Amino acid sequence: MIHFNNAGCGLAPGPVLRAMVDHLQLEAEIGGYEAAAVRAEQVREFYSSIGELIGARPEQIAFAGSATHAYSKALSAIDFHPGDVILTTRNDFISNQIAFLALRKRFGVELVHAPDRPDGTGVDVAAMAALMRTRRPRLVAVTHVPTNSGLVQPIAEIGRHCRELDLLYLVDACQSVGQFELDVTAIGCDLLTATCRKFLRGPRGSGFLYVSERVLEAGFEPLFIDMYGARWTAPEEYRPVESAARFEEWEFPYATLLGCAAAARYALWVGQAAIARRTPALAGRLRERLAALPGVRVLDGGPAPAALVTFAVEGWRPQPFKQALDTLRVNSALSFREFARYDFEEKDVDWCLRLSPHYYNTEDEVDEVAAMISELSTPGARR
Repeated sequence: MIHFNNAGCGLAPGPVLRAMVDHLQLEAEIGGYEAAAVRAEQVREFYSSIGELIGARPEQIAFAGSATHAYSKALSAIDFHPGDVILTTRNDFISNQIAFLALRKRFGVELVHAPDRPDGTGVDVAAMAALMRTRRPRLVAVTHVPTNSGLVQPIAEIGRHCRELDLLYLVDACQSVGQFELDVTAIGCDLLTATCRKFLRGPRGSGFLYVSERVLEAGFEPLFIDMYGARWTAPEEYRPVESAARFEEWEFPYATLLGCAAAARYALWVGQAAIARRTPALAGRLRERLAALPGVRVLDGGPAPAALVTFAVEGWRPQPFKQALDTLRVNSALSFREFARYDFEEKDVDWCLRLSPHYYNTEDEVDEVAAMISELSTPGARR
């Protein structure tokens, strides 16, 4: 089996699996609350390891059930009013866009999309900065690497403009944590969300939210805060806790959290710089080979794409093409027009296949998969 679906879910390394299984075994032996107390130090390591991974303090990290869960928590902390502007891009994650549309429906906010550069290499930062100055958005929101493309958006450059204008800045790093070196200070974001199951190689059902010091000090809190994130100080009063824990709930999947901590430590042990060199390089090798095939159209843009290789194949319908690769024991993923309305409409494609290698894949696997797609894309094989 060749696993080229790391943008969907990476393969968990041994330490992640052992951390989860060991904790579940302990819960079965002594009880869930008691097991959490025994593993309190390891639980704290989740916050310190994730913090080290992105250049944040442990107190600025909140565990979440997914990146979307973290993103929703972050959005719920913003006191939107009718007429408030959310400034985003045309290459965003589908769930984020749906959340913005839901906010527009409920609160009357205005959704503004900054234009892309004419060469298709991502958002036009100068045009986005001009919109920041003229529209004064309540929130600037950018997806670092969209799920439907290898495009990498210039989040640090956007962040500099947000800081100059004192604008709230939210970054979706779902596809970049575990693939690239990230530093929230260099990015200049107030909020950053990510999952642990993709390039970080953690378990499903997990993610995290980073919250900047200025957001915490300003008193931002999620819409529904519970007894873990706040203290009931008087019959008619409560007080949020000082850390990002105000974005968490009382109930935790502790085995999953410990698996995430192990995944973060493992990435740090492998070395983020080494991962950031090798993973996109493998994808670049694959992209180069696919671009040379007749009937195959590579869709990724930008000067240095991420390890998400997306392409369309003439003469094939989506499910049969993926099933053909499944039969050849290659893991892949499909993206459809509804996942990326602006991007796919501009590219005039209804679907694409996504291949996403990681550092543990090999050059031989890249070449083998490219040869498979070459055979499948020949006129006689199309259907």
